[in-house]
Amino acid sequence: MTAFTRTLRRTSARRTAAAGIVAAGALLLSACGDNKDDGMSGMDHGSGSSSAAATAQAGNTAPAADYNDADVTFSQMMIPHHKQAVEMAELADGRASDPDLKDIAAKIKKAQDPEINTMTGWLQSWGKPTATGDMPGMNMGNDGMMSDKDMKELKSMKGTEFDKMFAQMMIQHHEGAITMAKDEQKKGKNADATKMAGGIVTSQSAEVKQLQSILDRL
Repeated sequence: MTAFTRTLRRTSARRTAAAGIVAAGALLLSACGDNKDDGMSGMDHGSGSSSAAATAQAGNTAPAADYNDADVTFSQMMIPHHKQAVEMAELADGRASDPDLKDIAAKIKKAQDPEINTMTGWLQSWGKPTATGDMPGMNMGNDGMMSDKDMKELKSMKGTEFDKMFAQMMIQHHEGAITMAKDEQKKGKNADATKMAGGIVTSQSAEVKQLQSILDRL
């Protein structure tokens, strides 16, 4: 090996070592920078300003923590409204004679039972009671709810007589629900609640037409 080669190798080794030192220094600076960022992040959280952590926490809150008074009122009023519709639908079993009316009654129960549970869950997650001071009568004038006298009369009927009264009462009941749902669509803030309101308007409007058709031929 010549002296020149030995010198060249020693120079290369020194350069390699120097490069290693520079790389190590860069890593050390990077680590310090990360720790500094973490500290600053902690300061931001403590300052009470809006933060990414707050956004993440809001995103994990069930179901859509974004709501207003209209959403609460809609849920509180629609729960007893749905419960009465389910009660009326259950009366069709053993009393109704029209097959189409029986089918509608079954659909009402199948659709509204789960919605009652969903709205109850919303109110619980919002920390709100499931009923207002106006319950159970509600007394809104346009809610379509049946009186105790109406329900008692419906229970006493059978056959075509039951079919006619059921159709008349459910049309009125549905029209009240549609009015409430449209109000929620206009004033509500919660995406899930306004979506349910839209579904109520669509499905119950269709059922009103079906019930009217049944009533016309009875």
